[in-house]
Amino acid sequence: MRKTYNSLILMLLATVSLSAQSPSTQTDFLESTGKIYVVVAVILLIFIGIIALLIYLERRLAKIEQAYEDL
Repeated sequence: MRKTYNSLILMLLATVSLSAQSPSTQTDFLESTGKIYVVVAVILLIFIGIIALLIYLERRLAKIEQAYEDL
């Protein structure tokens, strides 16, 4: 469980460090047309989906491990 939290924190820090870089011309174009919000929303949804999947798999694996220990 601790590895999962450490991985999530590492991914969050990597995302923040990538967003802190200087904007490129493509980012300027997306900002000027207002589509940057769509891009950010899609990336956020993907990130939330990955986190939800990891949490689901962790819980499922914990149940399987518990059932194996009970045998």
